[in-house]
Amino acid sequence: MVSILIDDNLLLRSYQLEDAGELFRSVNESRAHLRPWLLWVDATTKPEHSLQFIQQSQHAQHQQEALALGIFYNRKIVGGIGMHHWDHVLEKAQLGYWISKEFEGRGIIHTCMQRFIPFLFDKVGLNKIEIHFIPANVRSAKIAERLGFKIEGIIRDSYVQHGQFTDLVVTGLLRSEWNKPR
Repeated sequence: MVSILIDDNLLLRSYQLEDAGELFRSVNESRAHLRPWLLWVDATTKPEHSLQFIQQSQHAQHQQEALALGIFYNRKIVGGIGMHHWDHVLEKAQLGYWISKEFEGRGIIHTCMQRFIPFLFDKVGLNKIEIHFIPANVRSAKIAERLGFKIEGIIRDSYVQHGQFTDLVVTGLLRSEWNKPR
């Protein structure tokens, strides 16, 4: 199990089976807020889906394929953060994150990323991390920019968002760039 203490109120930790109900509640309460950006929201319609996600996440973590952590604010799930598409040869992975509507705009994702990124570079041993987002997702663009990610390209019509083709912005950050002043 991975656990990263952010501050007195915030904790990142691996999901446990008993988190399924709380995870579903958090997603369900922010469904309209999350749906424009995250395709998996439409497939999460009952607590059993959150339980299946947790089981798959635990398996992926054990197999060193991915890492999914809940963002806990005062022991309540308010979002998620993780890495996926873990490539052990290239020592890189993609990052993903979400925050509930109630907690948006408080800098929680940025604060969590400032602790999660060094964990990935120093403990996991990654050399590169990427954030992919659609151009309309201005908040993700700002997060990537504030953290020092560089736009590496825009892949045209490479993502389907609710039945419509859209471009995909690919940003990257190298371990050697992380500690440099931004």
